[in-house]
Amino acid sequence: MSTVVLTAPLQGWVAPLDETPDAVFAERMLGDGLAIDPLGSTLHAPCDAVVTSVHRARHAVALRAANGAEILMHVGLETVALDGEGFSVFVAEGQSVKAGEPLLGFDLDLLAQRAKSLITPVVITNPDAFSIVRRDQDRAVGVGDFLMALSPVGETAAVTSAPALEISREVIVPLAHGIHARPAARIAETARGFTAETALSVTGRRASAKSPVGLMALAIRHGDAIQVVASGSDAEAAMAAIADLIESGMGEGAPVAAKAATPVVAPAELPRDGMLKGVLAAPGLSIGKAVRLASSDIAVREAGEGAAHEEAALTAAIAKVRARIEANALTGDKARKAILGAHLAFLEDPELFAGARRLIGAGKSAGFAWRAAVGGYVEALRGLGDRRLAERVDDLIDLERQVLRALTGEEDDTTVLAPGSILLADELLPSQLMGVDPGVVAGFATARGGPTSHVAILAAAMGIPALVALGGAVLSVEDGAALILDADGGALRVAPDAPALAAAQTQLAHRQARKAQAQAAAHDPAVTRDGTRIEVFANTGAVKDAVAAVENGAEGSGLLRTEFLFLDRETPPDEDEQARQYQAIADALAGRPLIIRTLDVGGDKAAPYLPIPAEENPALGLRGVRVSLWRPHLLKTQLRAILRVQPFGQCKIMVPMIGSLDELRAVRAVLDEAQRELGITERVALGVMIETPAAAVTADLIAAEADFLSIGTNDLTQYVLAMDRGNPELAARIDALHPAVLRMIDLTCRGAEKHGRWVGVCGGLASDLAATAILLGLGVTELSTTASIAPEVKARVRELDLAACRDLARQALNQTSPEAVRDLAKAFGS
Repeated sequence: MSTVVLTAPLQGWVAPLDETPDAVFAERMLGDGLAIDPLGSTLHAPCDAVVTSVHRARHAVALRAANGAEILMHVGLETVALDGEGFSVFVAEGQSVKAGEPLLGFDLDLLAQRAKSLITPVVITNPDAFSIVRRDQDRAVGVGDFLMALSPVGETAAVTSAPALEISREVIVPLAHGIHARPAARIAETARGFTAETALSVTGRRASAKSPVGLMALAIRHGDAIQVVASGSDAEAAMAAIADLIESGMGEGAPVAAKAATPVVAPAELPRDGMLKGVLAAPGLSIGKAVRLASSDIAVREAGEGAAHEEAALTAAIAKVRARIEANALTGDKARKAILGAHLAFLEDPELFAGARRLIGAGKSAGFAWRAAVGGYVEALRGLGDRRLAERVDDLIDLERQVLRALTGEEDDTTVLAPGSILLADELLPSQLMGVDPGVVAGFATARGGPTSHVAILAAAMGIPALVALGGAVLSVEDGAALILDADGGALRVAPDAPALAAAQTQLAHRQARKAQAQAAAHDPAVTRDGTRIEVFANTGAVKDAVAAVENGAEGSGLLRTEFLFLDRETPPDEDEQARQYQAIADALAGRPLIIRTLDVGGDKAAPYLPIPAEENPALGLRGVRVSLWRPHLLKTQLRAILRVQPFGQCKIMVPMIGSLDELRAVRAVLDEAQRELGITERVALGVMIETPAAAVTADLIAAEADFLSIGTNDLTQYVLAMDRGNPELAARIDALHPAVLRMIDLTCRGAEKHGRWVGVCGGLASDLAATAILLGLGVTELSTTASIAPEVKARVRELDLAACRDLARQALNQTSPEAVRDLAKAFGS
């Protein structure tokens, strides 16, 4: 190790740490250093280094210099409570940076108003290894000026000893902002009072309790279940002291909401009519025979036969599964390859293997250790309250089973399938579906599962109709039972009679012929028989979706879901990245209209850099526009990126989850500010999504200032009916053609008509051919569908007369159930 010079990362006044109004820094609990009262708004690297962590609240960054010195820079005091507001991150963990390179940006005025202090400590967090031999303080500095010089304290020889027995205790973290700098420092100070080796572990990741930077890098949040681990002569005392400290809340405690237990679906009785309702996972209609799939349990012994033997066995099993996945990824479509790529990433996760390895070291078998390591991640994902992440649990369970089979030498469950097989299961794993011949599988239906799971994506790519979340009754269907699977209608009919089978066969033949005719005319405009022009757009979420939309004759995109840019990452995309992505999608549409929905997170879609406080009912909490107004800097960045798309005017902006005119006005104010900053004077179309009953009932007020209204029928339906659309027990009763939902759509169209605004539908009802005539009759003039169904929707529009549609809509509003509405629509279309 050699001496390293640190330069000032900020312009400002350098002061000793003693002047920092926070005991954690002033008393050097984190280590020695200096503090800077900033005049600039960008934090720069003080030396060549590697970024070891960026706090999820973006107010602190840690570096490791080439000589091993660990440097923490903490912008302001108590800035963790801002949850990232006012901060921008320019680097990522693991990135190498040069001295002077920008690391973080921050809003100096915002921090001056909201933070306890602007003073920014620069601390050496491994003082046992490095000391400050020269420092400059009590003067003004500019970025790059000399700050301090560090020298190693001395070389320490590595000591090898037999691993000591570890003990652990689970703790639920009560700290409102998780383990950030202040609690990390107090934990490290406590840990250093013992000779025992101590660590904190969460979801397979682990850091020494004596390393405050390592603890912060774990990104432990409020409510997380963590393990306090200790080994050594005073291990029990050390573990108890650290665990008690964390459980005390350290003055930052907040109530921890109880996490819902994982639902278990038990077999239930079939309804008398044999009709089961579920959630669409992949479209289509099929007729076939039931084949029940049940995965047998894989038994593993707990005790190992020596760490070396068990670790070698696990390594070999993982290598075998990896080779099989890599071979399977050589063939198939993009969806299959992407899912297998995700499986490889999970399989190669170093923390997953490290978790299993630690258990092997504690005397467990390879199978027991692998199951436990995977299980920790499974429970963590299920406990996040994020339905979208919970659907990735299937992928982990799939990998768990594949590795365990490789370890035990068991063969995969194999069932010889006859042509026309409709698979029934509690849940289906991706490898199970990829292992079947799509030529003989007519469809599948599961008791659980979600519409965005990898199995659902695979089914759509393979052209296999599929339903999920049918509930326990599907587990009572006997092998060989005749089935009609109508995925588009969300229904599975068990043991249909001869007339029902004949009708389904006729419908299937008719659908195939109709689809071919519609595809041939896909690029013709959608004009009703009486000459009314209806726009048929497609929903998109990426460039490939825009390409598919154009190929299927869609006249634009009525909904671009921008969440694809914001989810599954630690920091939000900056303006340039967003502008590039939006421009690429606009280019793929070749000048066709593009309606971009602003960020819609919260509820069942979580972003790690937006630590939304625990909510008893996330669907009624911070989501949609509420999140954007809660974090307006994110909204303005997104609006600026949209405004940069060329040609100007191709893009319209749509705001989700509007509940009142005040929210629209607040967004318009941010949009006006963004336009002024970019020098844009032309008016930009700003519309709203009608997804709440409040918005539908006050549509006449909202339409006075909104440029258009687009109805999101998926959320509107669950809010009107007060039913969670992800709950399998309620799936049979959730139907957007419910008269109550139609009355909300009617209110919306009448409110918009008063101000000459157009109304579109971009929810699932737009893709339901049974609903097309009713929607047009209510006054909808734009339908944004899935790309694949767009040709059929256009063909349906061409068959309709608007006067007849209005009469149908009036009748539909007076029906007493969605079933009655569907019967009415069926009779109208026959």
